[in-house]
Amino acid sequence: MGYDIDRFVGYVNEGLLCSICRDVLEDPLQAPCEHAFCTACIHGWLVHHSNCPEDRQVIDVSLLRPLYRYMKNDLNRLQLHCRNREYGCEMVCSLESIDRHERECEYSQIPCSNAGCTVQIERRNLDGHLAVCEYRSRECPNGCGYTILSVEDTQHNCVAELRTELELLRSEMICKVEEAKHELESRLDSQRRHMVQKESILQNEIEELKSQISRLMSDVRSLMAVERQHRQELEQAELEKREL
Repeated sequence: MGYDIDRFVGYVNEGLLCSICRDVLEDPLQAPCEHAFCTACIHGWLVHHSNCPEDRQVIDVSLLRPLYRYMKNDLNRLQLHCRNREYGCEMVCSLESIDRHERECEYSQIPCSNAGCTVQIERRNLDGHLAVCEYRSRECPNGCGYTILSVEDTQHNCVAELRTELELLRSEMICKVEEAKHELESRLDSQRRHMVQKESILQNEIEELKSQISRLMSDVRSLMAVERQHRQELEQAELEKREL
């Protein structure tokens, strides 16, 4: 459906009216025969028909195209009243900007945001309504900390609520303690594995050093034996020299 023509200020060209609903074009599409329609109107028409409602020429959804640019510009320049005019809004703006205005219009009827409340209120009065709405959330006046969300909640049992809150806190604390415990155990296990790995590496290095020391000692003993033999040979040679 298009925009109600009675909302517009001044003359509206016939070519800017939907050929089906006869209101001003909304989200327009144009057929090859140059007749223009609201998107919703022509799609609904083509569900049951396969021709143009004006001249009966055969058309298909795939043949529909956006409105000519000059027609689109003429359409966007049209001036119209806000749809909230009946509630007191006196804004008149171009069709191009009307949607943006109406999304933010202070006279728009919007639902109360409190769950359970069915009141429709003007945007400008919403804050005042929320302050007195019987479905508004507020803390229990007895100081238990319970959030009252509805009229029935005013009859809640403070003692039971405090017990519930205490149990929730207790459960939360137990969960946090368990999490901290698991984290510490995980860290200890990681450090333990690291230390065991380090110990194994050090033990291998110690064994390697022992092996190297053992080989060095063996080499030293061999050298000492060679030295003794060499000394003995020198002494024997000295004795033979003297005898000669």
